[in-house]
Amino acid sequence: MPFSSPPGSLWPKLRARSQQALASEALQPISTYPEWVEQDGFTFLVRVVENLQRKDQVQKKRLAHDPTFNPFLPYEPAMFVADISPTHLVLLNKFKVMDHHFLIVTREFVAQETWLTAQDFAALAWALAEVDGLGFYNSDAIAGASQRHKHLQVVPKPLAPGGPSIPLEPVIAAAIAAHESQAQLPFSHGLSGLPPPAVGTDADQNQDVLSLDAFSQELYARYGQLMQRLNLGHPETDDRSLGSYNLLVTRQWMMVVPRSQEGYTGLSINALGFAGALLVRNRDQLQQLQQQRIAHILATVTTGNLP
Repeated sequence: MPFSSPPGSLWPKLRARSQQALASEALQPISTYPEWVEQDGFTFLVRVVENLQRKDQVQKKRLAHDPTFNPFLPYEPAMFVADISPTHLVLLNKFKVMDHHFLIVTREFVAQETWLTAQDFAALAWALAEVDGLGFYNSDAIAGASQRHKHLQVVPKPLAPGGPSIPLEPVIAAAIAAHESQAQLPFSHGLSGLPPPAVGTDADQNQDVLSLDAFSQELYARYGQLMQRLNLGHPETDDRSLGSYNLLVTRQWMMVVPRSQEGYTGLSINALGFAGALLVRNRDQLQQLQQQRIAHILATVTTGNLP
């Protein structure tokens, strides 16, 4: 697949565009502070929002003006970072919680509920080769998607200082090292290790890494396998997925989490929750998490049907 941006170009573009958008106030970060929570043998990162009022006001105003508002078509020019391919581009997340959080968006409207395609995974593979981070996808509203226009998301590692690079990754890495298809996690999921992609000049120096095309093909194949294992259908045989789900991907592993509900007693959970990273609106919700146990909440919002 032809890529529109040269290798090694995404990170400097992300930094430059973020600085410009912050200076012009086009980028409107949500201020939070991190809390590391140790529960039931797991380490969780909980970000407590200091003020969501600005985002809520903007969204209400947009929806009141146009209930079908699509922020990606047309996209705000100040949010544009880079072209990836004829089918995908990179935008900043306007209301970011973490620095350099970016979106991989289809150029034309495609519904979020449709299958991820080989082209989607080619764009994601390019982004992960450019930025060592966590890629994720919320398949629909039940899985935490807030926009109907198809988009994947990437947050660079570490997700916060002071703890694991990705909160639940030590548990996931232990399962990958043991060649297990599931980790010792408190929620239903399917897991697969990945051969690493070529990064920078690795393709010329290391035969143990995959070319970008091979890595994207591997991602697409593992996606189909995990979806089928979880009884969610297969992109080559079913018209659409047979349930809601979250997808999480790094250079080393892929995980699919089947979903049964969007949240729990007022707490919204998207894909990042299954990496061990949650967002709460205030300290009352933080206390709620601590009392109700995060592991229990994550288990409750998944289907509970282990393969």
